[in-house]
Amino acid sequence: MLAPLLLNKVLVRGGRTGRIVEVEAYAGAADPASHAFRGRTARNATMFGPPGHLYVYFTYGMHFCANVVCGPAGEASAVLLRGLTPLAGLDEMFAARGPAARTQRDLCNGPGKLCQAMGIDRDFDGADLVAGDRGVEVVDDGTPPPEVPGVSGRVGISVAAEIPWRFYVAGALGISRSG
Repeated sequence: MLAPLLLNKVLVRGGRTGRIVEVEAYAGAADPASHAFRGRTARNATMFGPPGHLYVYFTYGMHFCANVVCGPAGEASAVLLRGLTPLAGLDEMFAARGPAARTQRDLCNGPGKLCQAMGIDRDFDGADLVAGDRGVEVVDDGTPPPEVPGVSGRVGISVAAEIPWRFYVAGALGISRSG
């Protein structure tokens, strides 16, 4: 499973960077909580591959959420980016988040906050995170994922929340909640 391997990688968008410290996995047709559970639509088409691209969607009429597509082309699978520890571009992040973000912890501790702070919206749907074709990429700075990541059920969903596919770096600045 890719999800825990994304922990401690770095999400880069221009001068804004953050270490990925919390993620959730979604397994397409086999997962009732996945956007792809009922098949391919215009909204979720990016989830069907190729892997290494960004799937961005709008939720609750107010937030964008970003996912790393990880299944083989044709099979929907994605990892939701839930939390980042800000590394660079903090002034831009604070400006993008506005008065709701009073501390560094408030910048990216949730999927909607993360997208707002990083300036990621639907225009980035389908971006190649390896090539960085739209100015957004995931890079490895040599920091390995934790040997034993935190694991819990998924957050903020009404079905299949109990599946232990939420992974996080315990104690990291930027996780949305502990355990």
